[in-house]
Amino acid sequence: MRRTLAFDADDTLWHNEGHYAETQESFRALLRPFHDDAWIDARLHDTEMRNLQHYGYGIKGFTLSMIETALELTEDRLDGAGIRRVVELGKAMLDKPVAPLPGVTEVVQELAGEFDLMVITKGDLFDQETKLVKSGLGLHFSKVEIVSEKDESTYAAILERQGIPASRFTMVGNSVKSDILPVLALGGRAIHIPYHLTWTHEVVDSPVEASFPVLKSIRDLPALLRSW
Repeated sequence: MRRTLAFDADDTLWHNEGHYAETQESFRALLRPFHDDAWIDARLHDTEMRNLQHYGYGIKGFTLSMIETALELTEDRLDGAGIRRVVELGKAMLDKPVAPLPGVTEVVQELAGEFDLMVITKGDLFDQETKLVKSGLGLHFSKVEIVSEKDESTYAAILERQGIPASRFTMVGNSVKSDILPVLALGGRAIHIPYHLTWTHEVVDSPVEASFPVLKSIRDLPALLRSW
């Protein structure tokens, strides 16, 4: 039985958080006549967190949260043109090209011959499926799991459903909170490849003692795996 190597998608296989940052700057510009940037950011984050239970993760939920925040911060004075602008910002995010991060294509192709490769990612089903196709990486992964949350119970359910022992499972991702700690808690292995931007919701509240490898680049992954 080959070991299973799972990858996070957004900001591990391809760029994602940068698109949110660009869109949020455009959103600030729209609302600057009403509030300062810090207050806009804080209210949008609060709205996103409140709406996770309704919309889950992804661009569509983010767009709806921007509309709700814009109406709240303008006391419903934002006109139809303003709401249309927010909708256009969301659609522009969905239309972004999906280019694998440097080294990803080569490394995934190389490791596909040695491991059973998986993608485990949060987000909207249609959007994440579309990004995987656009990336050109889909054929290398035998299993794809698109989930509403990435916590210990989610990983446990995936491993049970796929018949994968935790001892033969390794997760690679950019989020300590979502990709590393839950897998370690189940007895699997996890490898952290930080991305230069991190969504506030993915920041770990308390310091974590590093009991897992941290790589500067995905290009360093094959050598680490072979050393194990």
